[in-house]
Amino acid sequence: MSRHVTLPTSRTRSLLVLVPLLGSIALAAACTTTEDSPDSTPSSAAPTTVGAATDPSDPPSSSASAPATIPTSAFVELPAELRKSPRRTTPVEEALPKLCANEFGTGGRQVTASAAMTVTYKKAGESEANTPQGMIHQTIFTFEGDGASAYMARLRTAVQACPSYDHSGIPGTVKSQALPGVGDEALLLTRTWAETSLNGERTGGKASSQIAVARVDNAVTVFNDQGWEGSSGNPAMVDQVVRDGVRTIDAWQR
Repeated sequence: MSRHVTLPTSRTRSLLVLVPLLGSIALAAACTTTEDSPDSTPSSAAPTTVGAATDPSDPPSSSASAPATIPTSAFVELPAELRKSPRRTTPVEEALPKLCANEFGTGGRQVTASAAMTVTYKKAGESEANTPQGMIHQTIFTFEGDGASAYMARLRTAVQACPSYDHSGIPGTVKSQALPGVGDEALLLTRTWAETSLNGERTGGKASSQIAVARVDNAVTVFNDQGWEGSSGNPAMVDQVVRDGVRTIDAWQR
């Protein structure tokens, strides 16, 4: 008796071909996906930054395209003969100067990041065993849009409203002036107060220190000079540091 063999119809043959093909496509898709699984390690590490965090009093807008990062290389470095100790990371709220209010921390919601470092300096040629001459705290803010220019405008207004302030319980005065030829715009503030000894007794003299603020494109840097243990700062040092600092930020932005 002859066997009867049923050949697949054209529709059946199509399905037999189609099923393996779909399986191949699914397998290929599973092998080429680039999305990291929850337990996987990211393909690249985040760039090294110095405390790149927004001002705690003025968080950045959620509409910012991406959080900015501020590398160590964006901060100024003192020449070896003037450097008492290496730069160190400092919380922004501790690095910024304080006058009548929070004049220097009002970055607004256009701030994308901020970071600060402190360097302790000495007089050129002095022994390492000698007392430092002072410290300079440098803060860098980055902004989106016109935030940097707006920060400088607010700061000028706030400083004009603060001709005098309380300097650790001693009346102090503030004098402001433009600092030409530094960055896109810059401001120099001089604080003056009655000098006291280490015991807190007035010596009859005056002590002073300076604050320099400069804008470089969409970044603003604040230099807060403090003489050692309440003594006067070094105006010549601040002038050189702010100019070098502006060049350093400009090189970083390029």
